[in-house]
Amino acid sequence: MTRIVFLGTPDAAIPALATLTREFDVGLVLTQPDRPRGRSGTPTAPPIKMFALDAELTVAQPSTSAELVSAVEATGDFDVGVVVAYGRILRPEFLARPTSGFLNLHFSLLPRWRGAAPVQRALMAGDTMSGVTVIKIDEGLDTGPVLTAQAVDILPDENGGELTGRLADLGARLIVRVLPGYLDGSVVPVDQTEEGTTYADKISIDDRMVATSPSVTDFVNRVRALAPSPAATVEIDGQTHKILEARRHHHVPVAGTWVVVDSVPVLGVGGGGVELVSLQPSGKTARSGADWVRGRRREAGVVS
Repeated sequence: MTRIVFLGTPDAAIPALATLTREFDVGLVLTQPDRPRGRSGTPTAPPIKMFALDAELTVAQPSTSAELVSAVEATGDFDVGVVVAYGRILRPEFLARPTSGFLNLHFSLLPRWRGAAPVQRALMAGDTMSGVTVIKIDEGLDTGPVLTAQAVDILPDENGGELTGRLADLGARLIVRVLPGYLDGSVVPVDQTEEGTTYADKISIDDRMVATSPSVTDFVNRVRALAPSPAATVEIDGQTHKILEARRHHHVPVAGTWVVVDSVPVLGVGGGGVELVSLQPSGKTARSGADWVRGRRREAGVVS
């Protein structure tokens, strides 16, 4: 039976791991170390670790490249590696370990959006199509030859979390279908073209600050891309708010201000108006814009 080493970290990697465990022998799961989370700073296990332990799979959490190699060597021979959002660049000496190398399930139609945040960057750019691609990993950044890919339309109001979940499920089905053919040689990877290449840089703090958006379209697209997490942010009357959903509004407040229009909050952004449909004040729960307005003692203010 084909033996696999699986590398992944977030929730989006779980569908692929779950599907692979039903069809193959997943001999080792590699994921990132536990990280401090929340205000308490309590170390929290990655979602893949929790899933793998529940499935009684062997788990390792190397923190260095040397530990990564040692973990694989200690567990014996593998036929192939599968990587889904692991969060670490793999060195050449590691890539040569399994007999058939490593495959990567990437959440974009390569070569568009190579890099760390393909779903978010696609939504920020206003793309209407996305997809998943399975490649054989080489030494470049998502530059390896393609085994298979499948496109999907991005739904009009779909946010980053929703699109990621849909692509994760699609990718899980795709990797299981293509893996046997790759291993028996009937599926031959094809080199990527460089035409249309774009890069999906990691999301920064500046990306999340949407009050200075140059246009309403940019504001709404970034809110969609970053919802529900890490979420776009706006300072409203000096308090940080996560913006979870927003849409264009016919009223146009003065840029840098907010007003109440028909019982909902509307921001002036880039020459247009944006309704805050759902938002979360710092330290509080998420609420609709209308509920947020009802809890305020004023009907206008400033944003930054």
